[in-house]
Amino acid sequence: MRMLLAPTLILAFLLPPPSVRAEGQWEITPESEVAIERGLEWLARNQGPDGNWESNDLGLVSMGTLAFLAAGHMPGRGRYGDVVEKSLDYVVRNSKPSGLLNISNGQRDMYNHGLATFVLGQAYGMTADPRVGKTLDRALKLIYNTQCEDGGWDYHARRQQRGHDLSLAVMQAKAIRSAVDSGLEVPPEVVQLAVRSVREHYKASNGARGFDPRAQEGPGQFTYDGNRGTTAMAAAGVVCLQEYGQYDDWRIPKTMDVITPEIKRLKMPNNRDGRLPFDAYTLYYVGQALYQVGDQQSLGRRDWSECYPILRDHLVKSQGRKPGDPREDGWWTETRHVGGKPGQMWGTATACFILAMPNRYLPILQEGKIESLKQLGSE
Repeated sequence: MRMLLAPTLILAFLLPPPSVRAEGQWEITPESEVAIERGLEWLARNQGPDGNWESNDLGLVSMGTLAFLAAGHMPGRGRYGDVVEKSLDYVVRNSKPSGLLNISNGQRDMYNHGLATFVLGQAYGMTADPRVGKTLDRALKLIYNTQCEDGGWDYHARRQQRGHDLSLAVMQAKAIRSAVDSGLEVPPEVVQLAVRSVREHYKASNGARGFDPRAQEGPGQFTYDGNRGTTAMAAAGVVCLQEYGQYDDWRIPKTMDVITPEIKRLKMPNNRDGRLPFDAYTLYYVGQALYQVGDQQSLGRRDWSECYPILRDHLVKSQGRKPGDPREDGWWTETRHVGGKPGQMWGTATACFILAMPNRYLPILQEGKIESLKQLGSE
């Protein structure tokens, strides 16, 4: 089934990406495989009858779905088929007539919507489920229709003059790329405007921002709002450009020079307290930025092969263990943004996703070079 979106742009995978990802046994270890399985078991045991892990945030529920999809588990099939089906059903069932995927606070409209749309796109690409496809179609149209005039998005599902910040833009970037991964058509003007908006969030250490020629001088990074720089937003900017096919953008290696030292400074944990190496939100984008950039041999860079093992081993060593209590064995937790069972669910789902990335089961991890996207974003 092909959704009836914009008729003018058909996106296809043509060539392998310019980065080289050294695939091999080093990426997944016996210990990380066991950690994934324990994490998935925790998620399955703690899901609950509604499939939502005691949360009405459709984005968080979708993260639970993503953990299983990333490990190769499909809805309705195999050991975790019921778990995946229930979580997907919860998201689809709670989609609003407008296509909006949010039933919690309106301030979380486009956070939950973007994340849930991304996961639906991955699920549709793996299953071609028409019910998921119908929900995905409406969700994507809402993203296109609420894009602000400057190319960003607001917290609320509404179109206005200016988008709010990069944290919202990256959620929609992943949703849009997910549509591409599923073979769907995307309006070219949406991508073109979004890429320009993302680049405007770059700031050099000399104070130059966006498209100022001085921004290429010296170090710099992507920021939350054109000013405030964090590791999460640095990674988010890299992810945005990669999702939109801007593999050769000069801002990417400069920003990776900010991210990789933060990873290399991590100390291996010596207890199993379930604490992630970064908060779940930051880890989610840092891991994907590493994967997407890979090892750029032409630039003498080995970001993926040098830094991914650090994240992997940290997660393995920090996983919460309580072998005598199956419901409390195998978790990680998010403590900065969300508490309680939803916080444990978010932390565990994110950790499982990061550990499972080298499996490359998800369409978005089976990357190719998207020439038509690249051309749209050319400076």
